Amino acid sequence: MLVAKTDKDIKPVLMDPKSKILKTPYYLIETEDQVIFTITPFLNGSEYNKTEGYFSNYPGVQTYQSLYGQGIALLQRNDELGEVKEFRVITLNPGRQFGVPAGWAVSLVNIGKNFLVVLGNIKYSSKDLDSEPIFQKQGLAYYVVEKKGEISFEQNPKYRVHPQITTE
Repeated sequence: MLVAKTDKDIKPVLMDPKSKILKTPYYLIETEDQVIFTITPFLNGSEYNKTEGYFSNYPGVQTYQSLYGQGIALLQRNDELGEVKEFRVITLNPGRQFGVPAGWAVSLVNIGKNFLVVLGNIKYSSKDLDSEPIFQKQGLAYYVVEKKGEISFEQNPKYRVHPQITTE
């Protein structure tokens, strides 16, 4: 099944929801047990285009593989009060694989000039995926933005804690 995500889907998690937003920021191609994310290259204001993100309650590790384009995966683990305990950034190039353990959030960000295409071994419409905590805080702990032609990270003021970013 092909799903087109709209500006209304992504607006609640943007740093500046009033900025110019791409009408269709990304697409999902979903089968029984996997999904292909196709994220359009674009800046929503100064923020790179991304997926809304979700926390995984899947019992085990979800595996993702980057198929095309350049991007980053944002992974976040919260404590029981919803504050961030750990924040990871994984560089995505074709062939790169990574896992998302249960209890972690993930969002995919396109930082390139072409589409970012990522395959995940998940069922996107699953009850094991929860975006609500991310919507409540208007995104993850950091926003990925363009500053003077460079990739930069802006703290999300809805979080009290902003741990050091770990890169992989």
